[in-house]
Parts: sequence; structure tokens; C-alpha cells
Amino acid sequence: MTRTKSLSLAAVAALVLGLFAAVLPVLARQAGAASTLDQLAKAAGKLYLGSATDNPELSDAPYVSILGSEFGQITPGNSMKWQTTEPNQGQFNFAGGDAIVSLARSHNEIVRGHTLVWHSQLANWVSQLPANQLQAAMTNHITQEVTHYRGQLYAWDVVNEPFNEDGTFRTSPFFNAMGSGYIATAFRAARAADPTVKLYLNDFNIEGQNAKSDAMFNLARSLLSQGVPLDGVGVQAHLIVGQVPTTIRQNLQRFADLGLDVAITELDIRMNLPRDSSKDMQQRTDYRNVVGACVAVTRCVGATVWDYTDKYSWVPGVFSGQGAATPWDENLNRKIAYDGIVAALGGPPPTTTPPPTTTPPPTSSPPPTTTPPPGSFGCRLGYVINNQWNNGFTTALTLTNTGTAPINGWRLVWSFTAGQTLASTWNGTFVQSGQQVTVTNLDWNRTIAPGAHADLGFVGNHTGTNPVPASFTVNGTACTVG
Repeated sequence: MTRTKSLSLAAVAALVLGLFAAVLPVLARQAGAASTLDQLAKAAGKLYLGSATDNPELSDAPYVSILGSEFGQITPGNSMKWQTTEPNQGQFNFAGGDAIVSLARSHNEIVRGHTLVWHSQLANWVSQLPANQLQAAMTNHITQEVTHYRGQLYAWDVVNEPFNEDGTFRTSPFFNAMGSGYIATAFRAARAADPTVKLYLNDFNIEGQNAKSDAMFNLARSLLSQGVPLDGVGVQAHLIVGQVPTTIRQNLQRFADLGLDVAITELDIRMNLPRDSSKDMQQRTDYRNVVGACVAVTRCVGATVWDYTDKYSWVPGVFSGQGAATPWDENLNRKIAYDGIVAALGGPPPTTTPPPTTTPPPTSSPPPTTTPPPGSFGCRLGYVINNQWNNGFTTALTLTNTGTAPINGWRLVWSFTAGQTLASTWNGTFVQSGQQVTVTNLDWNRTIAPGAHADLGFVGNHTGTNPVPASFTVNGTACTVG
């Protein structure tokens, strides 16, 4: 992500006021829409549909007009982080955050504070402190910043990204000095500074059920048992087109069942560039499924896109060759990903883009059977375990059409033999019943031409042994393996 440059509050306030007159024509063009995303979210029983933003973007008048009219919540991308707010010990600068809070207030938007304690974007002096001074420095930082914004924010991401991918605690100056107890200390300091703001844990790659989300679940449960003032869990959702976990709704629900709020906090769904129509269609489906999972969970309060436009997305600068991750393009035009969000929120079908022609089957019903087309039918299934650790593994599957006729709709079935279970999946609709796994195609990879193949895969759990399944069938026909 980009770093912010400090701006004086007065300068930014003058800039925002100067922009207001310039954005009126754009607002007028937007007024023809029946509902904004935030209005649809509220109608669906959610608190908000929001966007991240950053201070340098506030000089872009058309951008600001959409930010102020389409969304009900804002997250400052960088201006509330430690290196910006306390660059030198005991010297605080809240100008950037104040400007975004002021802008949000002018549009009746709520603000999520991001973030108080994180291993990244720290001021250099923090890492140089002796271990016996870290707790006092952390507590003072939290106290000063939360007190400054007391009564002005809806929520704080108190601790951000505390886990490694395998569910172990991430090393940081705070963990190294205080162990995992730094987390409870941080939450108690934040609650003391503001008794009413919502306090969240936040992390990425915890969208589906896996080792990392299990660790977050266990941490949340432990904190609650200790009386720590934890109000919610934020699921970042920096995702990849075609790789949205199938267990996202169930995962959100298990946190909600602890009595916590949950939120999608940093949603974007990137793709390999260049864009094409099939990737756009899959992205629309993915946005619909992620936001729809939030809609389905009563205690999911809302979703925030990690800036709403490709013009200011962080993705291309971090993931080489990838981008187009947001619902608006670089020219501030809506993409069909926008329609996926609208559909998830129960809005009307788009007037310029046809709605999806198929709907993935619910996980509670068996997938529809398909009939092989006339002609020679044949298939080959490649099953490669790419990586294996402790009790987890990742597998890449390649389904190749070895026949002479296209496969139009496919249903892949196999059975595990050693108690393996799915954790997260991509490029197919996966359903596991006991040891049997059934995978059906998505819209965009429904047809496999002769000689062509479909790539899919999953992250799984095992209990010590992990043999390759002995056989696979597609549409009832056995495939060769290899």
C-alpha cells in the first residue's frame, strides 16, 4: 500500500471544501441510481457497505464524490498507523486521520480506525526499544491515539495480523517482548481510553476454515474467557478470482456464535492481467459470494472494499502481473463486480449488464447430474500435493478432456481414505460428505474442449497420513490418473 504524506488539518479541510462545488455535477449523474451500495446494505440488515481511502486521493474530485455518495463507512488506509501517528516517541501527528474523519462526518459516514498494534509500518524507534520498555510504549501509544479519537469512530482494529499462515503467533517487537499476552494488554488499554468504540482483531487468509482461522477462533475464545474486551473479528478478504473459500459463511458464523461481531474489512479480489470477460464474470460471482456470506450471517455488520477503484488499488504495486481487483476501474466506471455486490445485497438486476445465467447449487443440496455429450468421452485427472506441513496440505488438480467431444458441465468425484478434509478451495464448487468429495464447475470453466484442461485445487487437513485418492470419476465415468 502507499504511504501517506502528512497534511495539515487546515489545508486538507480547505481542499475538501473547495472540492465540494466541483463534484456537484458528478453527484447529479450518480443520482439516477435507484440505491447506493450503502443503502442496499442497510436494507439487507447490515450496518454499512464501506471503502478504504487515503489522504493523497482526496485531491481527486470525481473520486471523492463517489466515495461520499456510495458508501456509509470509511477506513483510513495508512494515516492512523503507528509510523504516521507517532513517528518519534511521544510526538504524535493525527492530521491525516483527522482529515479523513472530517470528510466522513461531512457525508454522514462512520469510520473504522486502522490500526493500533501491527508488526508492519512501525516507526523505527519501536523496534529499537529494550524489551522491558515495549509494554509501556505500546500502552501509551494506544491510550494517546484512542483518546484523541474518542467518540468519533465506530471501531478500531486493535491488533492486526497476529498470526503466521500455520496458525502460530507472528514474531514482532510486541510478541518478542511480551509473548501473546500483548494482545490482551492492547485491548484493555484501548477499552480504558474509549469505553464505547468496538474493538476488533483483524487478519488476512482467515476467510475460510483453515489452520490460521482456527488459531484466530481459539484466540478469540480464549480472550473472551479471560474477560478481555473483544467485540469483533475482522476478516480482511484480500482474495484471488476463482479462489474464494467455500467455507466463508460457516467461518463467519462460528465467530458470531461466540457472541462476536464479524466484518469483511479489506475486500478486493485480484486477477492475473490483462482483464477479459471470463475473469470479469468470475469476479462478479466472487464478489456476490463474499458479500452474500456476510448478508447470511446476522452478526456480520458490513463489508469494506480496500479502496473502491483500480485507480488507487494497492494490488499492482505488490503482486506483479495482477490487478483489476476492485468494483470500479481506473476511470471510475463501475465494473460488473459492482453488480455482484448489488445482487448479494438483494438489489435489482443491472440495466446494462445481464445477470448471471446460472447460480451455484447450495451446499445442502446435491449438485445436478450432467450428461456427457455425444462423441468419445475421456478424462485424465492430475492430483499433485504441492506442499504439506503438520496437519495441512495444498493440492493442485488438473482435469483434462482426453475425448473427442467437449465436456459441457462437469462433476468430479473422489473419496479420501485417511480422514482428510477440505479447508479452502478454488476454481470449483466443492462439497464434502463424509469422505466423498464432489466438485462441480463454475460458470467460466464449465466447458472443457477436447485436449484442453481445467485447473482447480484446495487446501486440506490431514491427521498424519495423506494418501492420494485411488480413483476419480467425471460425470460418472472413471478418469485415468496421472
